[in-house]
Amino acid sequence: MNIDFTRIPQLAGNIARLVEISAVLVKFGIADWLGRMDSHFIGRFVRRSPLANLAGVTHEARIRMAFTELGTTFIKFGQILSTRRDLVGLALADELAHLQSSVPPDPFEVSKATIERELKKPLAELFATFEETPVASGSIGQVYRATLRDGTMVAVKVQHPDIADRIHKDLSILRTLAELAEANLSDLRAYRPVKTVGEFQRVLLRELDFNRELRNLQLFGQNFANDETVRFPRPHPELSTGSVLVMDFLPGLPLTDPTSVRAAGIDLDELARRGAKLCLQMIFRDGFFHADPHPGNIIVLPGGQIGLIDVGMVGRIDDALRSTIEEGLEAIDSRDFAHLTELILQAGDVPADVESAEVQAEVSEQLAFYWGIPMDKFRIGPALNDFSEAIRKFQIALPPSISLLMKVFIVLEGTCQRLSPKFNIAELLVDFQKKAVLKRLSPKSFLKRSWIAAKDWEELIRSLPRQVRSLFRQARQQEIIVRLRHEHLEPSVNRLVFGMMTSALFVGSAMMWAYQAAPLVRGVSLFGVLGCVTSGVLGFRLFRAIQHSGKLEERK
Repeated sequence: MNIDFTRIPQLAGNIARLVEISAVLVKFGIADWLGRMDSHFIGRFVRRSPLANLAGVTHEARIRMAFTELGTTFIKFGQILSTRRDLVGLALADELAHLQSSVPPDPFEVSKATIERELKKPLAELFATFEETPVASGSIGQVYRATLRDGTMVAVKVQHPDIADRIHKDLSILRTLAELAEANLSDLRAYRPVKTVGEFQRVLLRELDFNRELRNLQLFGQNFANDETVRFPRPHPELSTGSVLVMDFLPGLPLTDPTSVRAAGIDLDELARRGAKLCLQMIFRDGFFHADPHPGNIIVLPGGQIGLIDVGMVGRIDDALRSTIEEGLEAIDSRDFAHLTELILQAGDVPADVESAEVQAEVSEQLAFYWGIPMDKFRIGPALNDFSEAIRKFQIALPPSISLLMKVFIVLEGTCQRLSPKFNIAELLVDFQKKAVLKRLSPKSFLKRSWIAAKDWEELIRSLPRQVRSLFRQARQQEIIVRLRHEHLEPSVNRLVFGMMTSALFVGSAMMWAYQAAPLVRGVSLFGVLGCVTSGVLGFRLFRAIQHSGKLEERK
């Protein structure tokens, strides 16, 4: 298969970078798929590429090494891929999780020029003091320590001046390569390259905009305003833009050095419990959580407060997804693998040829191993890894938010056990799951769901006459086209018959009500009312089932 990359407009404008990417991939022996699409192009530009000494280096390690050499965009891409265990597998996900940015800092004059250009004032007018040596340097920006005019110590995060152009150029190349790979290489389609690159593009472009990180800091500060045990850096919007972020500097001990934390008199067991509880509150209470809780992003402040920094990557869970997660935890707790499988098929992107019975058998076999293990011996990480492998066998892709949440649980468990090897986050998770069940059964939650259901019915009733008129108009004009696709037709037929029976029950019951068929209660037909109510409940159940699956046929 020959494709001349130089004739593709999106790639032709970035040919120099494409050559560099191709050379690095060939250097580390991972360009076989690229060569299958255009071997002449690869050979023309990388014939003299020196080969790295790869003896004994795994394929996954070579991918990590290549991404590291290719720089910011690919490092970030690898970090995102490390959250998609359901797509890339455990070995590659674990390897990519070790990707770290090692970007040399920009000269101080470059950062100073960026700050003054963005804030439109000389540096001396903005800050009382400003340290010229950065305290940290990452792939997107670097951080300096400074003091405001009122004496507040702040951290100033400054974006590298040319990073946006480089990232946009790499994203253009990645998008086109993903489209070519998905269209021409069947063995790569299981990785869903186009959708994966699209997801990565959204995450990275958001991380490029420091205004989003500023807003994340504000939201976390609001959510934990009454919690004295945790602190987030307070942002200064008047001194911040999309490329410069000024926030309070949190002095303390990094969690990467637990020995120093213990020497400061901090109880590491209690610290692990508080840190885990904090993250679980973000997830189950707020639906808005720090997506990278590794030790480098956690600081122990004087007095034992926990400080969380670097909130550029966050996760969000809406009410519907949170309800699905809570139902999944209940199903695991009660060993209801049929319901758990149904939730997986509803939430995930499922290939058309996947049978639910096979998925249920695989999931139940993987999770059954953990039944009976004492709580103090149970570990979430291995269980989630086995679960990821179980669904990956069927090429089921979970929603990005669920994949990210699974990665957070694994990282959080590792961070907590680094502080306290005997601590088990599963015990806290059980407590949160019980609270979630009680919350779902509360009158307030019931009223909220009832109100949402009422609005669904109101929308359905309001749109029904218009849709019926449209249907009859198409019938008169002989424009109705019926397309049938025989793919798991049995569930579709079952739902169709179910809908017809429900409609018949409603029509018959309405007639009994209208004609006051005996027996009567206060002049109203008892069976007529009961039939209408029953048909309404059955109709709503069918409506919700279709709404959850997103289409009439059930995924199998």
